[in-house]
Amino acid sequence: MSDLTFACTGVRGDPHAAGPTLVFRLRITADAAERVHALALRCQIRIEPAGRRYNATEATRLGDLFGEPSRWAASMKPLQFALVSVMVPGFSGITEIDVPVPCTYDLDIAATKYFEALQEGAAPLTLLFSGTAFRGERGFRVQPVPWDREATCPLPAAVWRQTIDEHFPGCGWLRLPRDTMDELRAYRSRHALPSWHETVTRLLQAAEHDRDEPRAEVATP
Repeated sequence: MSDLTFACTGVRGDPHAAGPTLVFRLRITADAAERVHALALRCQIRIEPAGRRYNATEATRLGDLFGEPSRWAASMKPLQFALVSVMVPGFSGITEIDVPVPCTYDLDIAATKYFEALQEGAAPLTLLFSGTAFRGERGFRVQPVPWDREATCPLPAAVWRQTIDEHFPGCGWLRLPRDTMDELRAYRSRHALPSWHETVTRLLQAAEHDRDEPRAEVATP
């Protein structure tokens, strides 16, 4: 049985990454008497939504995921956030590494919907570990990381939002089918609109105008 233990000491956004990326700081502890030559580590990150309370606004936003609060005892199940792999360099005793986790702002993804719903506090996360350790003082032996190794980590809502805003300041992200995008592109081209924001705004204004336009009365004989 492996003596490896794990703890998450913090999480921050990476402002220099190509896309939104969270960086989890991970502390790994092993028996100092036997050097770890390398560690091929896999980490599954899971959201534990039942691990905190929610205000009224958050509860409304979470309706798409879990339904009415009266059903949450049955419907509020853990959500998959990420699955990442990292190679840990050799160490003896204790080491700390950064684990980068790319994020998506696709609001069709359950984890993103959850993070977007939070106004305050933190998202309760559980990190589940597996992988292979290469150990030994003379030569090395291969040792699996037991499946029961895990750590908890609160992800502050403010850190998530700041990480997204580094790349999409004040914006949202919407995924559309390709044929719908083709129609939008054609509409934008026909009207010589300078941006997608202008395109969607024009369509919303037209829809609002059609809704408010009084209907002509039909004379009855």
